[in-house]
Amino acid sequence: MTAGDRIELRGLRLTAIVGVLPHERTTAQPLELDLDVVVDLGPAGRSDALDDTVDYGALCTAVDAVVSTSRFGLLEALAERIAATILAHDDRIAAATVAVRKTRPPVAQHLDSSGVRITRQRP
Repeated sequence: MTAGDRIELRGLRLTAIVGVLPHERTTAQPLELDLDVVVDLGPAGRSDALDDTVDYGALCTAVDAVVSTSRFGLLEALAERIAATILAHDDRIAAATVAVRKTRPPVAQHLDSSGVRITRQRP
Protein backbone atom coordinates (compact mmCIF):
# COMPACT_ATOMS: atom_id res chain seq x y z
CA MET A 1 0.00 0.00 0.00
CA THR A 2 1.13 3.52 -0.71
CA ALA A 3 1.23 5.32 2.64
CA GLY A 4 -0.54 8.36 1.21
CA ASP A 5 -3.52 6.49 -0.26
CA ARG A 6 -6.78 7.67 1.24
CA ILE A 7 -10.38 8.33 0.42
CA GLU A 8 -11.33 11.85 1.51
CA LEU A 9 -14.93 12.67 2.37
CA ARG A 10 -15.51 16.34 3.19
CA GLY A 11 -18.49 18.18 4.59
CA LEU A 12 -20.84 15.31 5.42
CA ARG A 13 -23.78 17.11 7.04
CA LEU A 14 -25.84 15.19 9.57
CA THR A 15 -27.89 15.97 12.65
CA ALA A 16 -27.39 14.41 16.06
CA ILE A 17 -28.23 14.58 19.72
CA VAL A 18 -24.84 15.46 21.17
CA GLY A 19 -23.81 17.74 24.00
CA VAL A 20 -23.94 18.20 27.74
CA LEU A 21 -26.27 21.21 27.98
CA PRO A 22 -29.95 20.48 28.66
CA HIS A 23 -31.20 21.64 25.25
CA GLU A 24 -28.44 19.64 23.51
CA ARG A 25 -29.70 16.47 25.22
CA THR A 26 -33.15 16.79 23.64
CA THR A 27 -32.75 18.67 20.35
CA ALA A 28 -30.82 17.37 17.36
CA GLN A 29 -28.27 19.83 16.05
CA PRO A 30 -26.35 20.11 12.80
CA LEU A 31 -22.91 18.55 12.54
CA GLU A 32 -20.36 18.54 9.77
CA LEU A 33 -17.94 15.65 9.38
CA ASP A 34 -14.75 15.08 7.44
CA LEU A 35 -13.57 11.50 7.03
CA ASP A 36 -10.20 10.25 5.80
CA VAL A 37 -10.05 6.52 5.11
CA VAL A 38 -6.58 5.05 4.63
CA VAL A 39 -6.82 2.20 2.16
CA ASP A 40 -4.70 0.85 -0.69
CA LEU A 41 -6.18 2.46 -3.80
CA GLY A 42 -3.81 0.68 -6.19
CA PRO A 43 -6.13 -2.25 -7.00
CA ALA A 44 -9.04 0.07 -7.83
CA GLY A 45 -6.78 2.36 -9.81
CA ARG A 46 -5.68 -0.54 -11.97
CA SER A 47 -9.06 -2.26 -12.34
CA ASP A 48 -11.50 0.67 -12.29
CA ALA A 49 -13.84 -1.64 -10.30
CA LEU A 50 -15.84 -0.62 -7.24
CA ASP A 51 -15.21 -4.01 -5.63
CA ASP A 52 -11.50 -3.13 -5.45
CA THR A 53 -12.05 -0.10 -3.21
CA VAL A 54 -14.16 1.03 -0.28
CA ASP A 55 -17.64 2.12 -1.33
CA TYR A 56 -17.84 5.56 0.24
CA GLY A 57 -21.60 5.73 -0.26
CA ALA A 58 -22.03 2.67 1.95
CA LEU A 59 -19.54 4.14 4.41
CA CYS A 60 -21.53 7.40 4.64
CA THR A 61 -24.68 5.35 5.26
CA ALA A 62 -22.95 3.45 8.10
CA VAL A 63 -21.74 6.71 9.68
CA ASP A 64 -25.19 8.26 9.32
CA ALA A 65 -26.69 5.27 11.16
CA VAL A 66 -24.31 5.81 14.10
CA VAL A 67 -24.97 9.54 14.25
CA SER A 68 -28.74 9.34 13.89
CA THR A 69 -29.36 6.48 16.34
CA SER A 70 -26.96 7.32 19.18
CA ARG A 71 -26.70 10.03 21.81
CA PHE A 72 -23.42 11.36 23.12
CA GLY A 73 -22.40 13.96 25.66
CA LEU A 74 -19.08 14.67 23.98
CA LEU A 75 -17.95 15.02 20.39
CA GLU A 76 -14.92 12.97 21.43
CA ALA A 77 -17.14 9.96 22.17
CA LEU A 78 -19.05 10.38 18.91
CA ALA A 79 -15.79 10.58 16.93
CA GLU A 80 -14.52 7.39 18.63
CA ARG A 81 -17.69 5.50 17.67
CA ILE A 82 -17.50 6.74 14.08
CA ALA A 83 -13.83 5.74 13.78
CA ALA A 84 -14.62 2.26 15.14
CA THR A 85 -17.50 1.96 12.66
CA ILE A 86 -15.24 2.91 9.76
CA LEU A 87 -12.54 0.42 10.76
CA ALA A 88 -15.14 -2.34 11.16
CA HIS A 89 -16.75 -1.51 7.81
CA ASP A 90 -14.05 -3.10 5.65
CA ASP A 91 -10.96 -5.14 6.58
CA ARG A 92 -8.92 -3.29 3.94
CA ILE A 93 -9.17 -0.01 5.87
CA ALA A 94 -5.90 0.56 7.74
CA ALA A 95 -6.80 3.81 9.54
CA ALA A 96 -9.45 6.48 9.78
CA THR A 97 -9.34 10.16 10.65
CA VAL A 98 -12.64 11.62 11.81
CA ALA A 99 -13.35 15.31 12.28
CA VAL A 100 -16.69 16.26 13.83
CA ARG A 101 -17.82 19.87 14.11
CA LYS A 102 -20.85 21.50 15.68
CA THR A 103 -21.87 24.19 13.22
CA ARG A 104 -23.89 25.99 15.90
CA PRO A 105 -21.71 25.69 19.00
CA PRO A 106 -23.39 26.73 22.27
CA VAL A 107 -21.19 29.69 23.21
CA ALA A 108 -21.96 33.38 23.69
CA GLN A 109 -19.23 34.45 21.27
CA HIS A 110 -19.42 34.26 17.49
CA LEU A 111 -17.81 30.93 16.65
CA ASP A 112 -18.24 29.27 13.26
CA SER A 113 -17.76 25.78 14.63
CA SER A 114 -16.32 23.72 17.46
CA GLY A 115 -15.02 20.25 16.95
CA VAL A 116 -12.57 17.42 17.37
CA ARG A 117 -10.34 15.41 15.04
CA ILE A 118 -9.07 11.93 15.87
CA THR A 119 -7.08 9.28 14.02
CA ARG A 120 -7.41 5.59 14.81
CA GLN A 121 -5.54 2.68 13.24
CA ARG A 122 -6.32 -0.96 12.93
CA PRO A 123 -4.45 -2.86 15.71
